[in-house]
Amino acid sequence: MHGLEMGKFAPLRRSEAAGATIIVPLNDFLFWGSLFQGLDRAGSFLQLQIRQMIVTAIEDGRLPLGVRMPSSRDLASLLKVSRNTIVIAYEQLVDQNFLVSRERSGYFVAGLPKQIGTPQGNGPAVAEIGCSRWNERFALRPSTFRNIVKPLDWQNYPYPFIFGQFDPTLFPTNNWRESARAALSVPEINNWARDMIDGDDPALIEQLQRQVLPRRGIRARSDEIMMTIGAQHALYLIAKLFVHPTTHVGMEDPGYPDARNIFGMLTPNVVPLRTDDQGLVPDDAFARCKLAYVTASHQCPTAVAMPLDRRVEILKIAKARDIVLIEDDYESELIAEGSELPPLMSLDRDQSVLYVGSLSKALAPGLRLGYVVAPAPVIRELRALRRLMLRHPPLNNQRVAALFIGLGHYRSHLQQVARVLLERAKLLDRLLPRFLPSCTWSRGAGSTNYWISCPADTDTTKLAHAARTEGVVIEPGDVFSMEETATRHCFRLGFSSIRTDRIEPGIERLGSVLARS
Repeated sequence: MHGLEMGKFAPLRRSEAAGATIIVPLNDFLFWGSLFQGLDRAGSFLQLQIRQMIVTAIEDGRLPLGVRMPSSRDLASLLKVSRNTIVIAYEQLVDQNFLVSRERSGYFVAGLPKQIGTPQGNGPAVAEIGCSRWNERFALRPSTFRNIVKPLDWQNYPYPFIFGQFDPTLFPTNNWRESARAALSVPEINNWARDMIDGDDPALIEQLQRQVLPRRGIRARSDEIMMTIGAQHALYLIAKLFVHPTTHVGMEDPGYPDARNIFGMLTPNVVPLRTDDQGLVPDDAFARCKLAYVTASHQCPTAVAMPLDRRVEILKIAKARDIVLIEDDYESELIAEGSELPPLMSLDRDQSVLYVGSLSKALAPGLRLGYVVAPAPVIRELRALRRLMLRHPPLNNQRVAALFIGLGHYRSHLQQVARVLLERAKLLDRLLPRFLPSCTWSRGAGSTNYWISCPADTDTTKLAHAARTEGVVIEPGDVFSMEETATRHCFRLGFSSIRTDRIEPGIERLGSVLARS
């Protein structure tokens, strides 16, 4: 390759410069190629990727002080990118003091301040002793809790039937980028760069009042709303505020494992509440609870929608028995399908309901934007508690979301997402009887997942493992029940994260795996 002959980039020797020894690789082609391994030429922000790779190599010592960098022409030829891209990257690194430019000589590594001390690794025996030492000190062991398990690299699988995850084809990239750019103007930075102590971005609270909550039939004052780092953060704060060691907390069974684990950290009295094809059953066990976790819109994980008369009955019992209802409205009717039922909070006249919502499900879970709607005295205490944890969610993210909603992007995004998800749901309605004939399933109107029940002797943990070898990702159902064997034959099948054109071949493969098992 042009310009990559041996010794082109740096002398093949040790030399002394400013008191530092330069150790230069003996084979420049292999060295510089490995340095930029993983460069995504098809992606955007190439010069940012190149800068980051150079900075990382300087920080970890692969590019020591005084090493001469390749010329912009040579590096561009090696990486198959524009020479201007390399020039811009080099100049930025000079401005940041990572590189130094010498006239008619090129660019050289400027180096970093010498670190004090060298990290020392521990051998296996020391690590084992250290682990035992810490285990004795832990007040609890959250890592041992039963949690939903899904591969972190699920996007690398061709058929990811994962619930509630990000589909890049549906994310409103251009509109979100416009909102992010607007949030980076000087006046906007002055708004969000300050510390709000225990407050939130008033612009986002206003948009929730105007455009988000009214869609669910909820009217709330600004002192009745608080932002959180996702809905799960909201559940943790509520539990911490209300649950004593002796408190009886009702938990739908099957139900959301993370909510069960949060309550279980604070009280041993987590009571399993029966569910049926209409959601939570308001029986005697429910009536004996002080708090109850409810997913009325789409029961987690069965996805059934609670009918109106059941909702009214639950509210009536909650008033009579002074039960606080924690309503997790985690999907908020993403799909406009059938007649929308009002959440419990919109029907509540007795301040029995604490409402937990999320913007992350509609946009992307990585945004971690949730909120609580509750009576003002409750929000006041939640704010004080949140302040002790993290003060408030990042205001720059809040302002971007406020602009995104205020510019009308949120409403148009929901309309687009609803069309796509409804198309996927109708497709699965046709495919499931064909490829999973031995199974039954449930999905309430507007839900983005199916709860699949296989023959009773099926172990869906093993099924999920076998399916992954075929490129299909599903969520085993045992984790959703307090008695894990109760739903071992079930699994959750989400369709918000898989492209429409991949649904049929994915279900066909899943059906083949199930038939073999």
